[in-house]
Order: sequence, then structure tokens, then C-alpha cells
Amino acid sequence: MVGNIGEPYTSKVLEMTDQSVTVAEVSSFQLETIMDFRPNVSAILNITPDHLNRHGTMENYIRIKECITLNQKPEDTVILNYDDPCLREFGQNPELAPRVVWFSSRESLKDGFCMNGDNIVYRENGRETVIVNVHDMKLLGRHNYENVMAAAAIGLEMGVAAADISRVIEAFHPVEHRIEFVRERTGVRYYNDSKGTNPDAAIQALRAMPGPTLLIAGGYDKNSDYDEWVSEFQGKVKHLVLIGQTRDKIAQCAKRHGFTEIMYAEDMKEAVQVCAVYADIGDYVLLSPACASWGMFKNYEERGQVFKECVMEL
Repeated sequence: MVGNIGEPYTSKVLEMTDQSVTVAEVSSFQLETIMDFRPNVSAILNITPDHLNRHGTMENYIRIKECITLNQKPEDTVILNYDDPCLREFGQNPELAPRVVWFSSRESLKDGFCMNGDNIVYRENGRETVIVNVHDMKLLGRHNYENVMAAAAIGLEMGVAAADISRVIEAFHPVEHRIEFVRERTGVRYYNDSKGTNPDAAIQALRAMPGPTLLIAGGYDKNSDYDEWVSEFQGKVKHLVLIGQTRDKIAQCAKRHGFTEIMYAEDMKEAVQVCAVYADIGDYVLLSPACASWGMFKNYEERGQVFKECVMEL
């Protein structure tokens, strides 16, 4: 496993042989300059605004993300989210070289991965294979159903047996810093979603919270638009606690949408303490910043670790 997850591709490439199987998360920054890169199986989970301070326009960002298929051939595969309008249009382009495998958490597909009741299923040539029942997973939220579909699709395309895929999904624990349960204290549950570094990721984390939520957000400004995220607050977010460079920008956006339960904190420790004071039994405290960590922290991992330490010190 290499790439944007933190293990540079270049640190492992000399250890690889013709028999190696590489799973690489490739960022838009890396896709900007690819020449010969050709995955056997590629996947684009969604396309939402991000890194526009680097890529300039949304159109350019979309073009760069789609470059993951640039060198793929008809014998290769691309896995795409049918629910994403950009990806649906992209996947239906007759000039796209690789075979397309679709997944959808909202539509019933004739072929591909989708929901059938509480089951994630794979349909092909009139046959349906149950991959997993969502109640047997340790993951929360519709976005995680989509993640499971994409991972299962990659596994099947690479020759992994469906039974092995099901077994691993049921045993899988949420990764650190992505809607990670930290602790329950006085009837309040604390979740670390420091990896929610853009508004879309933060939306998914907020939707995964089962009850009233005190939300800690803010950080480095990537020129993101926060309107869609803030529109999710009504009826869900009890208090918004803001930190970092973007706190004024987010606060102004929230007020435009009629949300005024806003507080500022100077650092993570103060933010956690404020939430602990204002939270009631049955509430959830969620760190999901919708922003990068730079400025206050060296990366999202450090930000999440500091949050967890502050929660454990309560």
C-alpha cells in the first residue's frame, strides 16, 4: 500500500517485482504529471470541489482526476460511482478505453454494485451475489457503503474470491482519523474525523452521526466553498466550535444559512473543553474540520492525535 496515504511510491518501488500487487492512492497533485502510469484497475470514488487553490478551476480539477485512466487499455478496468454526475458522464463516454464497473448506494443497478435492502450486492449477467449485510459491518454511513462497494469491486477485478472479500469487510475496523470512535464520557460520544479535510468529506461524517452533534471545524484555507456543508447543519448541529485560519469564513457562511450557534476556540484543547461543557447526554462531539490542518498542525494525523489526547484528558 503506497501513495497519498503516507507511504511514498518511490520508497517501495525498488522492492517490487513482476509478482508484486500494488495498491496506490494517487492524488490529483500526482496525476498532474503522469506519463506512463497505467493501473490494471483504477477507481474514482467521487468528484467534489477540493484543492482549487492549486488547480484553479473545477473543470481542470475534474480533468486531472480523470487522468487516472489516461493510459488504460480495453483489458483494464475503471470503477466509477454511478451517483456522481461527473463520473456518470465520464463513464458513458464511448472513447473511454477501460471497461467500466459501476457502483451505487442510491440506484438499483442491472450490472454492478448496489444496495438490495440492507445488503450490498454485485450483479452481473442476471446473477446477484451478496457481498455483505451493512449491519454486519463496523463502519457507519452511506459513504462507507460506497467505499466498501469500490473496494469489493477492486478485489473482484484483481481475482479475490467474494467469500474472502465478505469476511474481511465484516472484520474491518474504521481507520484512524476517519469517523474514529474515541470514547464515551458522561453519555457523550466523541468521534475523530480529522481526515475530513474538505467539505464533502465533512458532510459524510456529519451524516453518519446518529444524533445531535457538537462540531469542531476550521483550519487551513484551500479556497473551498462551505455552503453545501453548512446547509446540513440545521436540525443536526447543536453548536459549531471553530478554530484556525478559516473560522471567520465558515462563521460568515453559517450565518448566511441562518445558523448562529457558533463559538470560537484558540486551540484544540479549548475546543474540546467547550464541547464537553455544552454537550448533553446522548449528544455527539465530532472533529470534522472540512479544512486542511496546515498552520496549526503539520498534518491531519497530528491534528487527530491532539484531539484524541484532549478528549482522553477530560
